[in-house]
Amino acid sequence: MLRELTELVSLTRADGRLNPDAIGWARRPVVDCSGLVRRPHRTWGRTKRWEYWNVITPAHILALTVSSIDYAAVHEVWVYDRATGEEWGRAATVLPSRGVRLPANLGAGAASGRAKDLEVEVRPLASGTRLTARIPEASFEVTVARPADQDCLAVVVPWSDRRFQYTVKDVALPASGTLTVRGREYEVPEGSWAVLDHGRGRWPYDVHWNWAAASGVSGGRVIGLQFGGKWTEGTGSTENGVFVDGRLHKIGEELAWSYDLADWRRPWRVTGSGLDATLQPFHDKRSASNLGVVSSRTDQCFGTWSGTFTPPDGEAVEFDGLVGWAEDVHNRW
Repeated sequence: MLRELTELVSLTRADGRLNPDAIGWARRPVVDCSGLVRRPHRTWGRTKRWEYWNVITPAHILALTVSSIDYAAVHEVWVYDRATGEEWGRAATVLPSRGVRLPANLGAGAASGRAKDLEVEVRPLASGTRLTARIPEASFEVTVARPADQDCLAVVVPWSDRRFQYTVKDVALPASGTLTVRGREYEVPEGSWAVLDHGRGRWPYDVHWNWAAASGVSGGRVIGLQFGGKWTEGTGSTENGVFVDGRLHKIGEELAWSYDLADWRRPWRVTGSGLDATLQPFHDKRSASNLGVVSSRTDQCFGTWSGTFTPPDGEAVEFDGLVGWAEDVHNRW
């Protein structure tokens, strides 16, 4: 079993390679990434840093990304109307990377990015985070509350001592605020949920991953789902867990993913280690780019999750109607 980290530890050694003492998982963001950008020249192009936030309301889905992949800054703002299927978005790739700010550690300062017709900011608050995003057609300002005693899932994934990733997945966070689309204002009401993907690491050139997340109330309990696949295989690390009323039940094993590559809207199923979860998609957010040496393809399928989870040390947890997503991503970057 991967060990649980409970004290602050540096992600890297003085030479920029992975610190073996950082390999593990944690319920709090205890890994210090401040040494990551003080990298030897030979690692240029491999360091990837980002903040991704997703907010699901009863009527809309909101998302923002602010990132630097060393040679470029890559940002996105996206809004989806769950009733009409309309979507508004802007994505920007800034070469070379400029106009982007990313703190070394989660909560250590504001993250922000700017490009033509796009502006995003992620600002930490005393008890949460404020998300601000603007594109010509839409804007939103959302406050994400974070209960002090709620767990997250922080994991260091080691491909080697030169290639590694530190990820923090934070799910089932209450959100509130306002969304404006084409001059019309909408509330982000009670019952809206936010999910964070905080990433800092040095990546291989070619990588394929699955990621799934969901949040909501089922059976009178707040349930959060967090599953990953493909990219962690063979590393000894996993990013799998189920949250019940803020408490993480870590799944240490790889899970089995089943979905139809020819029809992304068919059900997805994730099973193993006491988990049996099914996603019924209602929308596929698909994006693709191919610049030759650099390319990416994403199918992010939003829908509702249902299923059961039985932890080794507890009773079965049933869940139904949790809104979230599952994705299949292939990057050459």
